[in-house]
Amino acid sequence: MDTTELPARLAETRDDFLALGVKDRLQLLLEFSNELPELPERYADHPDLLERVEECQSPVFIFVEVDGGIVHLHATAPRESPTTRGFASILAQGLDGLTVQQVLDVPADYPQSLGLAEAVSPLRVRGMTGMLSRIKRQVAERAA
Repeated sequence: MDTTELPARLAETRDDFLALGVKDRLQLLLEFSNELPELPERYADHPDLLERVEECQSPVFIFVEVDGGIVHLHATAPRESPTTRGFASILAQGLDGLTVQQVLDVPADYPQSLGLAEAVSPLRVRGMTGMLSRIKRQVAERAA
């Protein structure tokens, strides 16, 4: 993967995961799950604005805003699904504040680059890939 394309926060997150052994990667993912930003008040009462990520077994919802070419990403995932919540948190923290083009340029295989395939099921990694593709689609729609 060409690291020059990857935004700094996503590259740093990937490097943090790859620097750890498998068990510690899972622990880092759990730490991310505790850092998922809360939804802004305006979405708490409007779950209809959020898109369900069907690729995830857990109920994960995302919403993208594009304001002046800058992407703002909001996501929810249940606390009892820490893996999924961790993935949502990585994407929310890594993509929020980037330009539309930076988000669209994130490689589709970014979730596979974290080295989590040994720590979590392929289904869960596919869920994160699904989150990323839905985020990119929403960004493209809202930027159009």
